[in-house]
Amino acid sequence: MAHELAPRSRRLVVPDVLRGIAIVAMLIAHAAPFLPEMPRSARFLTAMFSELASPLFAVVMGMSAQLMWQASGRVGITLLQQLLRGLFLVVLGVWMASWGSWVAVILAYLGLLLILGAPILLARTSVVIAVAAVMFVVSQPLLAAAQTWTWVYTAPTPVRELMTWLFLGPQYRVVNLLPMFLLGALLIRHGLRRDLLLGVLAASGAVSYAVWGVAQRLGDVRSGEYLDTMKDLGLVLVVYVCVVLAVTVRRPGAERFWSRVFVPLVACGQVALSLYLLHVGLIALWNTAYGRPVEDLWVGWLVIVPGVIVLGWLWWRFVGTGPVEWVMGRITARPKPLRRKRGLRARPTG
Repeated sequence: MAHELAPRSRRLVVPDVLRGIAIVAMLIAHAAPFLPEMPRSARFLTAMFSELASPLFAVVMGMSAQLMWQASGRVGITLLQQLLRGLFLVVLGVWMASWGSWVAVILAYLGLLLILGAPILLARTSVVIAVAAVMFVVSQPLLAAAQTWTWVYTAPTPVRELMTWLFLGPQYRVVNLLPMFLLGALLIRHGLRRDLLLGVLAASGAVSYAVWGVAQRLGDVRSGEYLDTMKDLGLVLVVYVCVVLAVTVRRPGAERFWSRVFVPLVACGQVALSLYLLHVGLIALWNTAYGRPVEDLWVGWLVIVPGVIVLGWLWWRFVGTGPVEWVMGRITARPKPLRRKRGLRARPTG
């Protein structure tokens, strides 16, 4: 199974699949309030999808940023495009946060992450590794110090929002997401393949998650702490390793199986931003009109999870570029045709 889609598209499968997994995980997490009476095991599984989504989005964003650098020889133009992409996400995220959904909208955090992270990728690999390691080491004491900054709460709104995105967000913080972003870029630089590093990543992911699991049993692990980041890293690495193993399988039967499994994930991955806006809008409409359900409401869950996934596949299959992705492409001078030309339908494998 090749890494790439149809030869003319030259798209890598792995980032699209990972982005698809991330948006599906986010759909499952955000639809959970429709099922307030779900059993404990289902709540734990939903929580793990929720924990996976944001760091996986950061990893894929780092992959995409690295691929943009590799495809462009113009530093100034590419920096401007990355800045515009980041600002677009920030503006979209701030707007969506005002809709009245129960979703903690992540787009502003990801936009700032892209603005800060993309220039770092101009450095040598050793420097990128060092920055990622330093950011991980300083993250916990830095966040602890930020919580003592009482001046933030009386600062002007733009400054207060910026500090929230960087250090004080209750769910997300750029400080925690930046090492994941850099990890994604480093994986692209190394190559998405089966080798010794993939085995090391698999072992590291399993150990990281196990360490978090033991620590969680012994006491509370707060968001943003080292152990919380290790949990995120463990989830991301295990998912990444599994996807690479599936994409690089050589047995014909297994190749056909994974090719079919990847179709909806590739579809959702390529229109992920549009699906994100759509499902937050649907939740906002419900929440504004009725509030959170007090009993299980399966119709709401089915609309947000399988309904949005099917809609994403249909749009990808019969139209092409997601509408929000199309707008962002126009704004950032990287235009994409809204409708895919007949005969050039992207495939999950090459």
